[in-house]
Amino acid sequence: MSVSYSFTPETVQLVLGANDANLPYLEMLLSADLSLRGTAVSSDKDIPFFIPFMRRLEKAAKERGALKEAEIFMEFQYLSEPSALPDESGREQIAAAGKAIYPKSQAEKRLFSALRSSEVVFAAGPAGTGKTFVSVIWALSEVLSGHKSKLLLTRPVVEAGESLGFLPGDLQQKLNPYLRPLYDAMEYVLTPSQIKRLEENGTLEIAPLAYMRGRSVNNAVMILDEAQNATRSQMRMFLTRLGENSQAIAAGDPSQIDLPYKSDSGLVEAISTLDGIKGISVVRFSHNDTVRSRIVREIVRAYTEKGRKDDNEQAGF
Repeated sequence: MSVSYSFTPETVQLVLGANDANLPYLEMLLSADLSLRGTAVSSDKDIPFFIPFMRRLEKAAKERGALKEAEIFMEFQYLSEPSALPDESGREQIAAAGKAIYPKSQAEKRLFSALRSSEVVFAAGPAGTGKTFVSVIWALSEVLSGHKSKLLLTRPVVEAGESLGFLPGDLQQKLNPYLRPLYDAMEYVLTPSQIKRLEENGTLEIAPLAYMRGRSVNNAVMILDEAQNATRSQMRMFLTRLGENSQAIAAGDPSQIDLPYKSDSGLVEAISTLDGIKGISVVRFSHNDTVRSRIVREIVRAYTEKGRKDDNEQAGF
């Protein structure tokens, strides 16, 4: 039994790409043969979420223009999970500067909820799961809406044979390479000149983790990225900077600890120590939640499985 969806003439090429270049990718994702007649795409299989999937792709194309594989995969990842099947009308969203983002996985959905309800949020999981991106957009939405007056971004500087002191420029310029992923997320909703204005008026602050000692941060959202590389004392120091009407978010990947000993990771210790306390949420991501792209998901899955195999071999299983 087949199923079909008709796009509007304005969106069919935005979804399928020039010369229908996205059609083979859609066939691979859906494990089905697709055909195009006019503006109608048909599947040779009755896929339960086919029509909601096409509807979401059309909506994304109207909002963002021509779709790339990564954007198509995000929509597929969300709807291919049985527990995610529709009600689209009631979907959560985070809006900032006129742009909205939606959860692309069940873990991201839990993160959306945690950000709205908790003063301290830990987001732990592999690369490409949207931990940092969602956290930054949430923080911008809080600042731009006036709910918070400051966004403070920080990240531990784990040196690899080169000290910050040997890098050129002032402190801001030295930190920029470490904080580039955070800027990439901000640039999804703001232009570089808008970000610069936020920095100049003090709404956006970039601070090395070590420089936060002794401060009390009020009416702000604090984001600690790469939190797995914060030491136990650094993590405790970061969390205890939390002042009146502030929120702390720590995002990191416990499988990518660059500290001399994994047991030194403040993220790992904080999650095991603080999970379950009222006002604190822990959102755990896995390779199944990877939304960056299909190939990244497979890479993370392969490394995760190899890590489990190596651990078993070391344990003598």
